[in-house]
Amino acid sequence: MNRDKFNFFQSVYNLVWQIPAGRVTSYGAISKCLGTPKSSRMVGWAMNVSHGIPNFPAHRVVNRNGMLTGKNHFETPITMQQLLEKEGIEVVDDGIVDFSKVFWDPFKEIL
Repeated sequence: MNRDKFNFFQSVYNLVWQIPAGRVTSYGAISKCLGTPKSSRMVGWAMNVSHGIPNFPAHRVVNRNGMLTGKNHFETPITMQQLLEKEGIEVVDDGIVDFSKVFWDPFKEIL
């Protein structure tokens, strides 16, 4: 992995660690907060390879509509939903219920 990509991924991970339990954010919100608003897809790539990090809260990152688009990168297709529900987030048909109420905007929360 090249150095720039590694540094970007590490920046993503540092931000994701800050998402509180019971809240979610989006790939786009992360990329915007990092100053690279057109890199949502790269945030997704970072999330895809994060599963070797112990206790990493990758389940708290969803798409801009609150859909669990990353669910197939977990141990089972229902693991992501189970982890979110364990934190009190309701999920129906692979989507976060009341997404706007549980959305954590890192740009507003930590900047």
